[in-house]
Amino acid sequence: MVEQQATAPRTVPPVDVEQAEAALIEHYPRLVRLGYLVLPPALGRNRRVLTAHALVQRALPRNRVTEAELAGLAVPAPRGSSGSPGDPGYAYVRQRVLRAALEAGRPRGRWQLPKPGKLPPLLPQVWGLRLFPRSGGADELALDQALAALSGPGRAAYVLRALELPSDRDVRQALKAAGVEDPASALIEADGLRTPAGSRDASLLESMEFDPCSLQARPTDLMRRRQHGRAALAAAAAAAVCGTLLVLPGSGWGPDGAAAPPYAQNASAQQALDPAKLTRASADAWKRADRSGFAVWPARGSRTDDQALLRRALAVWARPGGGVRVTATPGTATGPAAGPPQLLYAGEVGQAAVVVFHDGLRLVRYAEARNGDTGGAALDFARADAADEDSATAVVVGRADSDVRYLTAPWVSEVSVRDLLKPGDSARPLRTAADGVTDPTISPASASDCHSWPALQMGGRLVTDLGELTPARLTTGAPGERHDVTGPAARADWAHTACHLQTMRAQGVRSVNSWSFATQPLPGGTAGSAEWLCTRAETWRGVGSRVLALFQPPGTRPGAASPPVGRAEDSPACGERDPHALSGVLWKSPGGNWYALAAGSDDVQSITASGAVQTTAPGRLLAVPAKPGSRTALTARLTDGKKLTPVQ
Repeated sequence: MVEQQATAPRTVPPVDVEQAEAALIEHYPRLVRLGYLVLPPALGRNRRVLTAHALVQRALPRNRVTEAELAGLAVPAPRGSSGSPGDPGYAYVRQRVLRAALEAGRPRGRWQLPKPGKLPPLLPQVWGLRLFPRSGGADELALDQALAALSGPGRAAYVLRALELPSDRDVRQALKAAGVEDPASALIEADGLRTPAGSRDASLLESMEFDPCSLQARPTDLMRRRQHGRAALAAAAAAAVCGTLLVLPGSGWGPDGAAAPPYAQNASAQQALDPAKLTRASADAWKRADRSGFAVWPARGSRTDDQALLRRALAVWARPGGGVRVTATPGTATGPAAGPPQLLYAGEVGQAAVVVFHDGLRLVRYAEARNGDTGGAALDFARADAADEDSATAVVVGRADSDVRYLTAPWVSEVSVRDLLKPGDSARPLRTAADGVTDPTISPASASDCHSWPALQMGGRLVTDLGELTPARLTTGAPGERHDVTGPAARADWAHTACHLQTMRAQGVRSVNSWSFATQPLPGGTAGSAEWLCTRAETWRGVGSRVLALFQPPGTRPGAASPPVGRAEDSPACGERDPHALSGVLWKSPGGNWYALAAGSDDVQSITASGAVQTTAPGRLLAVPAKPGSRTALTARLTDGKKLTPVQ
């Protein structure tokens, strides 16, 4: 910032209390804004507002201020209608506000803050309301965040320079009088802060975002305030009992472990916290149900009757404390259950005690240490609405290092492990305990490479772990005709597709289908035929699909990933809503010649290339000579006359 020419210091006459009071009243909003901007951001907006008002109201001197006390104050000439008032009374009050605001951020001093967020002892309180300035725009937010990164003296230098004093000389003088040891460093720090792009001609600090005299009011936590009021009326002899009741849900339940303090006493919410009200399906419900899914799973595990464990799991679900690790698949709500959920599992998995719930829309997994220590409790959420027999085959109940354990569906009688990259190898049996929990098996979800890709074979269904509570089902076939991966040809296609599953981890994937939509004889006579595949991953939430178009040239070793030639997200391509596929690639033959290749699904009537290659080929295959690096745009015409574009 270019420093303006400083005015010569003026002789400052003594200041009467009445003069200081008049300046304080006349310029009260200006002084409060100054205190608010200089105070430590760690106080929060509500505390900063109240503190700023307190500082200004305490800035009034008790007696006449002498010339000696005024020595060193910066009292410049006014900078215009919006400049700093050239009044000794104002300068004195401003200096007291500035000093107090700076001391509030120092480790020692009469405004020392014992803990972040604690108010100074004399700060006024506003019971039942939270007060904060009105919100500004993106520029104000960016400036507020930038100011928070400065030190107290740096903030003060920036604010004084922007709102109060005409020159850096005056700023240094004011900072020194306020007790800043190195005003020059504070100015250098303020120089490093850049006003956000899009600022107005006037300083952003003059906006309503930083006006602690124009406030919004919101209530505090009404339920907690009511509880505190009741506790205040209790007799001192019953304080310990009342304190215990305040941290317990309902009346007389056991400890909640890692749960945060209760926030509501809603009747339905309380029922959802009662382990006695958990719903449980009968052992053979899945045999009689019209539609199989998680809703017909029986409650299994060695600790389904452990009321203390179930109580802790339900309480942490409703109110996860700060130490609870919470994860959720995209689009999955993490709020409490609307009513008593269904218990699917409660038992010990490795070194953890695990509880799995189902509330009709979500699967919820709670885990704590086997010995009951809730310090490392974890809570995982996943969408599971509209699950059926094909998609409700298993739930992950335990992860340790690179291993994973599953709880299998009651209709799954045999489980084996198959390496997708070795389609010719036999599946390896995986032992399953009587409660449906498998032995640990290697998970591909945590691997950084793709030397193997384990998948679970559950009868005819093939599923794989993508790092979520539910494994993704793998299928093959055209849209609307998908089926399980059972034959050698389907497994061979998946061997070239499996490594691309790495891009689909932790996306809430429900199923992945690999569709071989075309086989194309390659030009040159002896090159063989290439295969075109479209791999589509669909999610539980119905959006966020991922589509890959793959080109598989002949002679590729089994298990080698097919190179992707097209990608799309949130696209209906290769799905039941848009059961078509079109893709192209620039290919070099073994003889060194280049060709533009394209292929479409069965219903493609013709393919047109434009750009570096311009031609139209009847049917669903195109192969024309091209130059290296040629860029070609493709379109196709379907048998019904509609236009089709490639996966991209």
